[in-house]
Amino acid sequence: MSDNFISFSHRPIMVEEVLSGLNPGVAGVFVDCTVGGGGHAHALLSSTGPGVRVVGLDQDPDALRAAAEKLAPFQGRYTLVRSNFARLARVLAELDLDAVDGFLFDLGVSSYQLDNPARGFSYMHDAPLDMRMDSGGLVTARDLVNNLPERELADIIRRYGEERWASRIASFIARARKNRKINTTAELVEIIKQAVPASARREGPHPAKRTFQALRIAVNNELGILADSFRDAVALLKPGGRICVITFHSLEDRIAKETFRELANPCKCPPKFPVCTCGQKPVIRLVNSRPVTPTEQELAENPRARSAKLRVVEKIDSVLKSREGE
Repeated sequence: MSDNFISFSHRPIMVEEVLSGLNPGVAGVFVDCTVGGGGHAHALLSSTGPGVRVVGLDQDPDALRAAAEKLAPFQGRYTLVRSNFARLARVLAELDLDAVDGFLFDLGVSSYQLDNPARGFSYMHDAPLDMRMDSGGLVTARDLVNNLPERELADIIRRYGEERWASRIASFIARARKNRKINTTAELVEIIKQAVPASARREGPHPAKRTFQALRIAVNNELGILADSFRDAVALLKPGGRICVITFHSLEDRIAKETFRELANPCKCPPKFPVCTCGQKPVIRLVNSRPVTPTEQELAENPRARSAKLRVVEKIDSVLKSREGE
């Protein structure tokens, strides 16, 4: 057993709120699309009876080993699959599941991945520039930093990190890599510190925080897979079933908000039309019009939860009813 696995630790966010959002009954199959260390899955299984099962997906083998240990008391009630949730429809088809009762997407990077220096996610530890959630992935942060054209690198830092100094940081990186490859997180942090003006470094978060976030998102294509995965989940959900999505920054939350809003209100008719003539029917309803955020107590116990937002939607059967009436 690796040291990485032994140190695996991840505190699940808004557990009670997620359980309330999923609203499990006495039986059903629920898919944890980012099972991590199994915290949410354990809470779901321990709060329900033997009729409830969980399918847990994760692309990180360390996470799956930790989840297997966490969920060991519930043998026969869970299935773990190493996969990115972009393959959600294929995974469920391989498990002979054509519809399930709920989905959970707990997005972002886990505490374990941040705190394990070997993974290269953190600007607080010196480590090889990696940032892959799936250790079998082909592209690392080192590849992006050393090989992307300066303009493309700046665009990634600006778009995914919302970094005001993106162009300057990319310029400093491009200049530094002409002399030698940038191989470690510490080397990259030092370049970013040189690029960000001193006045900007004295306020706000660590000067490397936004750039590291941007590189992580790009390495793992975190945003590119969200909208389609949410739509796949809705398609695979039983009427009355629910989807919970926990986001940790504005870009993730915007995609969730816009995707679900479109599915809840797909009508394309002009607002002045007295009745809908486009035929587009809602397939979900928004359970909470505004995202749920952590309680003050949870924030005090787990400061990393401060940016978390939970959105919940429910599948409706209006489409089925309209077809039956045709």
